[in-house]
This record gives sequence, structure tokens and C-alpha cells, in this order.
Amino acid sequence: MRKIVCSFPRQADSHHFDALYQASEIELELVPQGNLAACIQAAGAGLGAIFTPTGYGTLLCEGKETREIDGRMYVLEYPIHTDFALIKALQGDRWGNLVYRKTARNFGPIMAMAAKTTIAQVADVVALGALDPEAVVTPGIFVQCVVSIAPAVAIAA
Repeated sequence: MRKIVCSFPRQADSHHFDALYQASEIELELVPQGNLAACIQAAGAGLGAIFTPTGYGTLLCEGKETREIDGRMYVLEYPIHTDFALIKALQGDRWGNLVYRKTARNFGPIMAMAAKTTIAQVADVVALGALDPEAVVTPGIFVQCVVSIAPAVAIAA
């Protein structure tokens, strides 16, 4: 990994990122969490960029294009595309259709859409047709591999 784009770069028990950052071995871009989600979603939707009011007038918008729209100032942000997305879901079928539990659906679906390759870890791989179509949040078109944590099984979607 050469760059991390996040809203908060470390956990209390992890000092690996700090060491890499201090040694200039990894680049860090801090993004407000709402902007992070919007930029990932923009990538998945095929948008060229978005304007957001969040961050205007702060250090986070230095060097970025700003624009006044209807009397309010906005910052231009570009989509965040990824090569890989590693996401967790409650259930999935062999085609990669996914159902989430609770907050896992906050970033999982948009990450799957923004990535070239999505690998989904699921608690349960179910038979085709077993998932309620109304409960499927991420359709299989965005998932390339489903990995079950129950028995050690990997299924190419």
C-alpha cells in the first residue's frame, strides 16, 4: 500500500501506520467521513466529481477548487476508485449477492461498487434463490469472490 485515504488513520493498539508515516513510506490523505463516503459513492456511480460544503475554509480544502453555488461555498472533490475492496456481509450466494447486518451496510455496498475487484467475507453462503431479493443490498455484479467464514470455502462469483 502506498497511500491511505481515511477519516482517522489509526487504532489505539496499532503503531504500524505511525511508523510507516513517520518514515515517509506511506502517504496520508485525511477526508471528513461524510466526504469519504460521498467520494466512494461517486466512484461507484461513475461521477466525475462532486461539490460538497464540508471542509470549506479549512486546511482540508487547501489547493482544491472551490465554487459558490446558490450563495454557499463548496469544495470540489474527486471520486475515490479502488483496486480492491475487502468487505464483510452476513450472507451471500455463489453469484455474490450480499445481505448485510447492521452498520456493515454503511460502507460495504459503496466500496463494492467503487472497486475493480471485491472480495466479500460472509458468515453464511446460501443457495441461489435463498436470499430475499428485497434484502439484497449489493448485487452480485459488483462482487468477484465470496469467502465463507463458517467452513473455509472460497467461491468465485
